[in-house]
Formats: sequence, C-alpha cells, structure tokens
Amino acid sequence: MSSEQLLHPRNPHQGSYNFAELCAATPNLAAFVRLNPKGESTIDFANSTAVVLLNQALLAKFYQVKYWQLPEGYLCPPIPGRADYVHYLADILAKNSPQPIKGKQITLLDIGTGANCIYPIIASQSYGWQVTGSDIDAVAVKVASTIVAANPVLKSRVNIVLQPNPQAIFSGVINASQRFDLTMCNPPFFSSQAEANAANMRKWTKLEQPAQGQNRNFAGQQHELWCDGGELKFIKQMITESQLFKQQVCWFSSLVSQQKHIAPLQKLLRSVGVKQSDVIAMRQGQKVSRILVWSYLTVAQQTQWLSLDATPDI
Repeated sequence: MSSEQLLHPRNPHQGSYNFAELCAATPNLAAFVRLNPKGESTIDFANSTAVVLLNQALLAKFYQVKYWQLPEGYLCPPIPGRADYVHYLADILAKNSPQPIKGKQITLLDIGTGANCIYPIIASQSYGWQVTGSDIDAVAVKVASTIVAANPVLKSRVNIVLQPNPQAIFSGVINASQRFDLTMCNPPFFSSQAEANAANMRKWTKLEQPAQGQNRNFAGQQHELWCDGGELKFIKQMITESQLFKQQVCWFSSLVSQQKHIAPLQKLLRSVGVKQSDVIAMRQGQKVSRILVWSYLTVAQQTQWLSLDATPDI
C-alpha cells in the first residue's frame, strides 16, 4: 500500500512509503515489513500493531514527534489523508494570499481531537499554528495531553481541553474572549453500531482478510465512529451552533464522507445566513471525501480579520 494518490501538493506523504527511512525512524517497524507480490516493501494493514508502528514512524520522520502511544481500542488514523485536510484548510485561509499563512498568530480548533492528537500535530508542525483540540472523552484528553507534554515541539503550540457537555460542540470550548481563524472536525460518520460494523466488514474484505468480528485495524471508540443520526445530524448541529460564534471564528469546517449529505447541509448554510461556503474534494486512491467550509464574514471582513488581528463588525 502507498499513500497514493492525488494528495495535496504540499502533503509530504506522496507516493509509496519509504520503509527504509521509516524503519530508521522507528526500528520496531522493521519486523512488520514484508514484500508484496510486486516485490515492493509494505506492511500487513490488517495488523493493528503494524499500523500503529507505521504511524509512529511517520510522526517521527515528518513531524518530529518521538513519543506517540494510544490506549487499546482507540482510533489510529491514516496520516496522509489527515494531512490533506490540514493543507486544504491552509489554502482556504490564504485564499487571497500567494502563500500559506504560517505562524503562531493563526489559531485552529480541532473538534473531537481524539487520543491520537493527529490534526493538532500536523497543523502545528506544518504551519506553526496554535491549535486547541477538544474532546468529550476524558481518557482521550488525558492521552492527547500526555503526547503533547512528552514532545517539546508540541508543548508551546498545542492545548487539549475537555468538552464538558457531550451534547455540545463549540459551546463550552470557545470562551467569550477567544477567537479562532479555523475550526475543523472529523465527525462520527455512522448512525449506529450496526452501520459501523457493516463498513468494517467491507474493509476486511477489501484487505482480503477473514472478518474479525468488531475488531478494526484502525480501531476506534463508539463516539469516534458513530452517533445518533450519523454525520448529517452532527454537522447540522455544528452549523446551527456555529451561529453563536460567527464573530469569533473566521472559517468553520467539517469533513463530509457522503456526497448525498452535501445538498441538505448547503441548504442549511443558506438558511443561517453564511456569507461564504465551499466544498473541497479530497481523493486518496479510490477514496473520496469532502471538506465543507463556511464563514459568516465577507471577503473584506476576512482580510481585515487576518491583517489587523481584530474581530470585524458583522
């Protein structure tokens, strides 16, 4: 397997994984590297231990993160696709700039950051942004905070907070004095455990492996994978709640896994009076996902926001 294809041009995970370099970064990975029928180095992506070690190697080599451990059963995300989301967000922020905007003056909020802390790691290390990650799971918050504390490159750039209200998204996380240039979210895609399990069965089939019950090679807790109403209901709540923070956030965003959800979400965005919105397609191999972005600011207000570091009047 490779991190192919059509990744964002700034995504460092282009082409096939260089396992020689990755094993140099994380020597324990070497025990899991094998040759595929084409004679190319790979790992067994059905093996969760191998997947975790691959992520550790990628984080060490590309993001200078030397300590990264997850509790058993928590989501271990594929890094190339996660990096794409961050790079496309950088493009949105810099719509009127020839270069991505870097530096600690840029603030990002990651909703549902998880124990893996992947988005804060990639965003802070790729662009130098200040990142806040929130989660409803106290264990995930503790583990992500430990990852931050254990890596000097993250300490001054990443802050992990507990969302005290499992029914809220922004409320309880964004306080009255805070503003964020960007928010991001990888919402629970499925509407039930049965739906998540069916998708998992399809993945094992694609990996040409026998079904292994509810076990997942990338793992994942319930709240990471499914919620009542699935992603459509979750993102609708996010859009509705975003109205309360339209003076404190420049760009809101969320991943959307199913194309059929885009039209009802765009209809809701129009009804709440957003000034700008867009849908960005991301493709990794045969997988297609989408980023839905929206803002209550005009282009002129966004320019003022970024250049003067002051909240524009709306």
